[in-house]
Amino acid sequence: MKKARNNEVADRRTASADAKAALLNTYRAAMTAGEPARMARQAERAAIVTAREERRLERERVKLEEQERIATEAAERQAAVEAAAVAEIEARESAEKARIARVIEGEAARKAERDRRYANRKARQA
Repeated sequence: MKKARNNEVADRRTASADAKAALLNTYRAAMTAGEPARMARQAERAAIVTAREERRLERERVKLEEQERIATEAAERQAAVEAAAVAEIEARESAEKARIARVIEGEAARKAERDRRYANRKARQA
């Protein structure tokens, strides 16, 4: 078909509108044809996001468990240190009490011996 050289404004407008409609129809056809692939990609992306979130939650859970384990071990070590310190303090106090008791017993024995000698001396003088 031969093109006419004398296009009027109305003819050009109609041709432009027809071209735009053709482009729009082509776009719609391409979107409709690509819909299953687009839906598949979207579902795949959703699955990837879900898997990523599950892995992140698992890492956080493991991290929390490790922190709890470390805290428990630290508390156990601290309790053992405190128990050892208490036992050492009690042993020192016990040793100190025993030493004091021995000193008091020794002083009592010396006093008794001194009193006995004094009584013997008084008995000899009388």
